[in-house]
Amino acid sequence: MSEKYRSRLRIEYEKTIKPALKKEMGVNAMAVPRIEKIVVNMGVGEAIANKKVLEDAQKELMLITGQKPVVNSARKAIASFKLRAGMPIGTSVVLRKDMAYDFLDHLINIALPRVKDFKGVSGKAFDGRGNYTLGIKDFLIFPEIDFNSIEKSKGFNVTIVTTADNDKDAKQLLKKFRMPFNS
Repeated sequence: MSEKYRSRLRIEYEKTIKPALKKEMGVNAMAVPRIEKIVVNMGVGEAIANKKVLEDAQKELMLITGQKPVVNSARKAIASFKLRAGMPIGTSVVLRKDMAYDFLDHLINIALPRVKDFKGVSGKAFDGRGNYTLGIKDFLIFPEIDFNSIEKSKGFNVTIVTTADNDKDAKQLLKKFRMPFNS
């Protein structure tokens, strides 16, 4: 009989982080914030002229997240960028449940420490509703990416969507996950 896979960070959340947050916040177990999903988004403006750049971005995002990304199309035409509505301009992945916890674990413990001159992530990048967005300038901090196969380095955004109602609770949750805030 095979046992269902459980993420290491999710087990830690359920055993230690959730009870600690419950005690600190003074709420019941259902009101304790948790991670709902993580959205990884890579905009590739160069895809207007070169379709291969978008295909490479898809492959790289799939290596980083472990899930096949979807291609995002432009909603409106912008003449100054030579962009028409419906043209593919980016790619994104939505991670939920154990995949989200695995990615967050990988980001915090492996990728972020590889950033050159790393001083922590901004503690002010919350949106007012308990969600945190982190911009990564260079995806080469992930060890899955082969330096030799990359033509041009790209950046992407990571949005951590929590069930917290406000930024204070969300920051408290991410601090328990050992997110390296600088302020």
